[in-house]
Amino acid sequence: MATIFTSFSLFSLFIIQLIIVLSSAAGFTVDLIHRDSPQSPFYNPSATKTDRLTNAVRRSFNRASHFKKRSSTLAPNGIQSEIIPTSGEYLMNISIGTPRFEVLAIADTGSDLTWTQCKPCEDCYKQNAPIFDPEQSSTYRALECQTRACEAVGSSSCRQADNICEYTMRYGDQSQSTGELAVETFTFGSSLGRALSVPKTVLGCGHSNSGTFNETASGIIGLGGGPLSIVTQLREAINGKFSYCLVGLESNSTSKISFGEDSVVSGEGVVSTPIVKKEVDTFYYLTLESITVGNKSLAYKTKQPSNTDPAYSGEEGNIIIDSGTTLTFLPADLYEAMENELVKAINKETTPDPQQSLGLCYDSNTNVDDLPALTFNFRGAEVVLPPSSSFVQNGDLICLAMVPNNEFAIFGNLSQMNLLIGYDLENNVLSFMPTDCGKQ
Repeated sequence: MATIFTSFSLFSLFIIQLIIVLSSAAGFTVDLIHRDSPQSPFYNPSATKTDRLTNAVRRSFNRASHFKKRSSTLAPNGIQSEIIPTSGEYLMNISIGTPRFEVLAIADTGSDLTWTQCKPCEDCYKQNAPIFDPEQSSTYRALECQTRACEAVGSSSCRQADNICEYTMRYGDQSQSTGELAVETFTFGSSLGRALSVPKTVLGCGHSNSGTFNETASGIIGLGGGPLSIVTQLREAINGKFSYCLVGLESNSTSKISFGEDSVVSGEGVVSTPIVKKEVDTFYYLTLESITVGNKSLAYKTKQPSNTDPAYSGEEGNIIIDSGTTLTFLPADLYEAMENELVKAINKETTPDPQQSLGLCYDSNTNVDDLPALTFNFRGAEVVLPPSSSFVQNGDLICLAMVPNNEFAIFGNLSQMNLLIGYDLENNVLSFMPTDCGKQ
């Protein structure tokens, strides 16, 4: 039977040990590899660009339903780690347990709890890699129901037989994970060429997991703003800072995610905007004031339609920035105004998307570099998106990688490519710096 961890001082003990562990580390780096890149272990050479985009669009809409559900429910060192996006999601390589057991899981800025599939797996989705066995780890500790972590997980229950905390995570596309809450040693790769181990990190050990999870991933790594996310658990040691830089879809280079000193975004061209705190603390909300097409500025309307999430309105915190959603979602009136201006500026006959997923498309004779740039005017920060970050190859078409949605707005990962994006959670500031992420 796994050892049970009962201390109420779990988080303070964790921080003390973490600071000791990190005190001699200058930071660490793990690559973020695009799932469809030839460098990815999951690269499928037979899949076409259309196949990949179709899957990415489908997953974007599935993920958007996760945001809808969650948003309507109350709920001096550096670290880097490896991420691989799979159809609009990024995967991250870490190791858990003692001895170390490698886990490849979805790195998600829209989730908090980190969980992986565990033995015994009573009802699990197919997974290519071996499944973690907590019985084989000397540092695995199951948590009792009265711990702060159990209270923080939100949807939990108490297993009466042994007083162990059980969690359930449900996602908007009906995927879910159920298992026991525990603490375990996490090990990250280091930019100095050595591993960095972090003891007593909260982990969900999933014994029943189902839904649309990809067989290449073992679970979720939570990078949201809630109390159980990796970012929050590392907060004291990393000064509440992390950043990532996502390479373009056609790049053979790797993306990176960094924590702590290595993640500070500074230098020429940096612009910053406030991170707005809301009742659902998992998500990172920004304030989008307008979008500029050419010389035309299109305001984000302040009127909120009925039965929609507060993130739709022009109030502070009206758009979520998310690394796990491929497309960018905008209010229908703003999207339509933007599309109309793009059509005028491009001055070329449009072509319907056969999949009927993307609204503005042009034939393959269109040169992406000749299309207009878009400027997203966040509060205090003008972020210019080159055409390669707002249009995408869709089979024989070139399509705008943005869609209308009247329930919430999301700044997706295609729009974030080739931007170094830094999160300063101590000061609630998010910074953008245009760069070639393939050279980071």
